[in-house]
Amino acid sequence: MTFPFDIKATDGRARTGVLKTARGDIRTPAFMPVGTAATVKAMTVDQVNQTGADIILGNTYHLMLRPGPERMERLGGLHKFMRWDKPILTDSGGFQVMSLSGISKLTEEAVTFSSHIDGSKHVLTPERSIQIQADRLGSDIVMQLDECVAYPAEEKRARQGMELSARWAVRSKNAFGTRDTQALFGIQQGSTYENLRKESSERLQEIGFDGYAIGGLAVGEGHEAMCEVLDYAPEFLPKDRPRYLMGVGKPIDLVEAVYRGVDMFDCVLPTRAGRHGQAWTWDGPINIKNAKFAEDESALDPMVPCPASQDFSRAYLHHLVKADEILGKILLSWHNIAFFQALTAAMREAIEKGEFEQFRKDFRARHLKT
Repeated sequence: MTFPFDIKATDGRARTGVLKTARGDIRTPAFMPVGTAATVKAMTVDQVNQTGADIILGNTYHLMLRPGPERMERLGGLHKFMRWDKPILTDSGGFQVMSLSGISKLTEEAVTFSSHIDGSKHVLTPERSIQIQADRLGSDIVMQLDECVAYPAEEKRARQGMELSARWAVRSKNAFGTRDTQALFGIQQGSTYENLRKESSERLQEIGFDGYAIGGLAVGEGHEAMCEVLDYAPEFLPKDRPRYLMGVGKPIDLVEAVYRGVDMFDCVLPTRAGRHGQAWTWDGPINIKNAKFAEDESALDPMVPCPASQDFSRAYLHHLVKADEILGKILLSWHNIAFFQALTAAMREAIEKGEFEQFRKDFRARHLKT
């Protein structure tokens, strides 16, 4: 395998380890801030780095449209372009097959998009997706192109998506070949059907990947249904390779997924919520727009090691958000990313100490309050 994965400790199905890449170690459980268009929204790379993030995610579809993959290559790749020297994982564009289904056409060969920017046509095959990610953007972890089926899906439709993803996995692997400093992850599909998830995993392992993602969740099925799938889906994947749950999620989702054996996560939630006045804290989420914070002089969350969390009063943040000041979006996004990093660090520590079950119990009590 391209990147060694050293599992340091386990506690039940939860595990903590290190994925060693050419650009640095990724401590797991790991949360990857989403840098959709070569930026984590409302944050500088120095701020992202300060939060403790070991890796970020870039979006192939959006970077394909602008500034364009060939231009990205001429400018030295994504790392140099955005001044981030740690690992980057890029998604394949597969999620947009679902989310932009109204402006895309799917065939066995490829998915054809009409750009949401100017209507121009773009064809994305498994081979083109690998070329963009690995050769043009220069990402460290490359994802196979897959089809993410919308929820709910009948079993027949879920099988079609799983089987197409498996065929595209073969094409992605052939296009990727063997590389010394980049890794390729396959993506398990199958919606909420255990038999399909199992078959998908078996087919992926026959091909052989450096890591394995669990796709097709966080698409509207809800927390409980997601957990039901995670009761079995991670166990179908190799224990000695990283398991990445795509597009997840809320802090409680991360804790429950780690409990079930997941290692890596990404989600736009921290920065998206921050831009709309929501902050995640150790006592649960708060809406800083609420009037009760207008004269609250306490810090946002002094237990989160971040200037945005410790150095500004809730009253000041309330004012910034109500006045629609850009600084409010910046500070809340910074805090939220820092909270997610603090959460994964706390989970790693709890697993190492053999105390994850108690950690999970305490966290659920605070974050599932009615």
